[in-house]
Amino acid sequence: MPRARLAVAAVAVLAGSSIALGVMPDVGGPLGSLGSLAGNAFARVGNASADGVVPSTPTPTPDWAPYSTRPNILMITADDLAYEDLDYMPHVRSLLAEQGTSMTEAIAPTPICVPARASLLTGQYSHNHETVTVNGERGGYASMDHTGTLPEAMQKAGYDTLFTGKYLNGYGIGKTAKDVPPGWTDWRATTDMSTYNFVQPRINHNGKLTTHHRYTTYVMRDQANQMISAPERAEKPWYMWVNYVAPHHGGPGEKDDPKGISTTRPSDEDKHSFDGLELPDTPNMFRTPTDAPPISPSQTFVDPQRRAELRMAHEQRVEAVQAVDRAVASHLLELRETGQLDNTIVIFSSDNGYTTGGHNINGKLMHYRETQRIPLILRGPRIPAGRSLSTGVGNPDIATTIMAIAGAEPGRPQDGVNFMPWLTAPAQDRVIPLSAWRVSNGHKQIYSGIRFGDWTYARFADGSEELYDMADDPYQVRSLALLPGYADELAELRSLSEKYADCAGDTCPKEFYPAD
Repeated sequence: MPRARLAVAAVAVLAGSSIALGVMPDVGGPLGSLGSLAGNAFARVGNASADGVVPSTPTPTPDWAPYSTRPNILMITADDLAYEDLDYMPHVRSLLAEQGTSMTEAIAPTPICVPARASLLTGQYSHNHETVTVNGERGGYASMDHTGTLPEAMQKAGYDTLFTGKYLNGYGIGKTAKDVPPGWTDWRATTDMSTYNFVQPRINHNGKLTTHHRYTTYVMRDQANQMISAPERAEKPWYMWVNYVAPHHGGPGEKDDPKGISTTRPSDEDKHSFDGLELPDTPNMFRTPTDAPPISPSQTFVDPQRRAELRMAHEQRVEAVQAVDRAVASHLLELRETGQLDNTIVIFSSDNGYTTGGHNINGKLMHYRETQRIPLILRGPRIPAGRSLSTGVGNPDIATTIMAIAGAEPGRPQDGVNFMPWLTAPAQDRVIPLSAWRVSNGHKQIYSGIRFGDWTYARFADGSEELYDMADDPYQVRSLALLPGYADELAELRSLSEKYADCAGDTCPKEFYPAD
């Protein structure tokens, strides 16, 4: 892409999109003239092991016994919650992270909305569940095959299955307003477009539509707690998915919202609770020609006014997660008061990462760490307390693991792995295929790639490539793809990307390797 188009693309993303979309997906890798900018620090051979990036011998899978008494499973997700947002969630940290295990390098292999949540429903990568984007063909609720999903498998295993919150984008529009997807015992989903009305969400409760005139996080919180405390919960084990829409953008807008940028809406009591909160001061934020040479096509000048608007959007996101944080605490309290806490595994996560200005992106979708990385915390019986683990997992693995915990037989071939045996093992690296498609065209792929430990590789539609070693460059500000000293690593990861781009089930990478 010509340099002028690259600048226009990056500014367009910042100008109003809540997702890295539109013109951005054509962005290629580093420009040919940029290799000389790497400097002496990047002129050496990379951090690969003696036999390459991926060691030749995987780690044997640790012993793991299925649960003798099947636990309840409560999965809580927050739409667009970034890993860094955990810094502002004290209840999640104290009640979940300190009492459980935090997976610090979990990622969304396709880091956007529908594909990520479809992976949570299937245990498959996007190219296999084929709901690869948000809108249009191969996108949204209408494109999803709702058979053979996790809730169906859980029901067959004897579980009640419960849902409340935001489902897949496009759910509840037109003739789908009263749909109840197969496999759910109790269904309480918001319908679009009310999903994004934070003060007037409409809930489909098992086919009956009701509009609520309350803040959406509180509506979802109360729906979940009603199901947790229902008398039927004593009759059989249950699986519940609560998907909060905050901090995803929504409305109605207010007069002090930033102009030209889609933002979220905090609860009334949380508005202005973080007034003046600054954006992260990290090397990947707003690198301009005056800061340093432009070293990635997405890096261009962002004027002070736009930065101020992004700071306001960041502030509102942090304010919006406060209600989610309190809601999580209420679920733990409800479990304790109903005598279910000791037999419930709680999983807290997000669908994808998010950034407000990292790599000059306001949104998600791209291959950078801040848009891929998701929170993933587990607490409950047989889960180590107070542990942080950098073992590589993706959100398809969450679904596969939930079914393994329940002793459920998956209804589809599983691309994911059961990571329960690895929670007590030393940190491991794993090959995870990456992919993304245009937001409104699921037939146009933006990139494919590989994540393995500290390494990220991406190949774009125009054939250009990016390569990052986060051991030396944790903020991914300097691609190594054009440096001769990294030719071997580039070739190995390119080969792995080609090998696993169309993997399915047992042909997907499932081996774990000792982390450096």
